[in-house]
Amino acid sequence: MIKQTIKKKPDKITKRIKPKTSTKALLQGFLLNHGRKALLLGGEILAMTGVALVAVIAALGQAAERFSGVGLWSSLVPFACVVLVLAVILFLAFKLWLKVRPTMVARTGNLPSLLAVLIALGAGWFSTGLVFHHELANLRLLVGGVQEAERTTLSHQVYAAYRRADLAQLQTLLERAKPYESAIREAASIYGVDAEVLMGVGAAESSFLPRDSKDGGRGLFQITAPPKEVLERVGKQLGEKSLDWRNTRHNALIGAATWRFYLKEMKNDLFLSLLAYNIGPKNGGLISIMRQYGARDFATIQPYLQNLPRDYPIRVLTASLAFRLYRVEGHLPRYEEGDNAMRIQRIGIPGLSKPG
Repeated sequence: MIKQTIKKKPDKITKRIKPKTSTKALLQGFLLNHGRKALLLGGEILAMTGVALVAVIAALGQAAERFSGVGLWSSLVPFACVVLVLAVILFLAFKLWLKVRPTMVARTGNLPSLLAVLIALGAGWFSTGLVFHHELANLRLLVGGVQEAERTTLSHQVYAAYRRADLAQLQTLLERAKPYESAIREAASIYGVDAEVLMGVGAAESSFLPRDSKDGGRGLFQITAPPKEVLERVGKQLGEKSLDWRNTRHNALIGAATWRFYLKEMKNDLFLSLLAYNIGPKNGGLISIMRQYGARDFATIQPYLQNLPRDYPIRVLTASLAFRLYRVEGHLPRYEEGDNAMRIQRIGIPGLSKPG
C-alpha cells in the first residue's frame, strides 16, 4: 500500500500593501519642486535682461555723444564699431555666466538668482542717476531723428526761458493760481488734457487775474471766439444753454475744450496746438498760415510769426514747468545753480515728458 503524501496548501500570507500616493499629491509635489526652480530661473533671466538693457543704453548713449556727426570715418564707422564691440562683450559675459552658474548652484541653489537680483538692483540705482539720464537723452536724440531733435531744441527754449525768469514773480503767480487750480484740474480731467499745461495756459492768458480785455478776451482763459462745437460740447457737459464767461468753472471748461479741439486739429502736436489756441480761428487759423508758408511743424512756422504768437507756447510751458517743479521740489530751484539744470531736465516739461 502506497502512502500518498498530501501536500497541504500553504496558508495565505497577508501582504502589506503600501498606501498609494494620489495623483493629485504627486502633481502638487512636482509643481512645488519644479515651479520654484522655474520661478527662480525666471527672476534670474529678468534681472540679467534688465542689467543688459541698462548697460546697452548707457554705452550707446555715450557713443552717440562721443561720435555725433555725419562723417563716415569720424562718426559712423566708430559708432558701428562700438555696437559690434558691445555685442561681443555681452556675448562673452553671457557665456561666462553660464560657465560659473553650475558652480554657484552646487554651493547654494539660490545663489545665481540672488546674485542676479543684486546686480539688477545696482543697475536700477544707476538708471535713476543724472549720468544715465544724460546718456538716455543722447540715445533718444539718435533714434528719434528729426522729431526728437525738434523736441529737444524747443525743450531747451523752455528751460532757457525758465532760467531767465524772475522766480519771485513766478512764485507770486503760483500763489494767485491756487483759488483756480481745482476748477482747472477738473476741466483738464473732463477733456483729457494735461492739467499742468492747462495751468500754464491760464498763466499766459490772464496771469490768474480774470478780466475782460480790449481785444475781446474774457475771464481766466481770455476766451475770444471758441469753435461752435466747443461751446455746444461744454453746454451739454454743464446742462446749460447759456454759458457764463465770468464763471471760473465755465471759463476753465471752455478753455480746456478749446485746447482739446486744437490738439486734435494739430494731430496732438503740443507746440502747434498751443500756437493755434493763441492765434484762434481768424482768417483760417494756424492751418491756413502753415499752408501759406509751406511750414510743417512749430520749428518751421516759428520764424514767420510775430513775437507774441511765436513765443506763446514757450511762455505757456515755462509756467507749466514752474507748476511741476513746485509740486515735485516744494520750491522753484534756480536753473544755473549746481546740478539743478540736469535735475530739472530730468523732472521734465509738462506735456513733453512725465516727471522723472
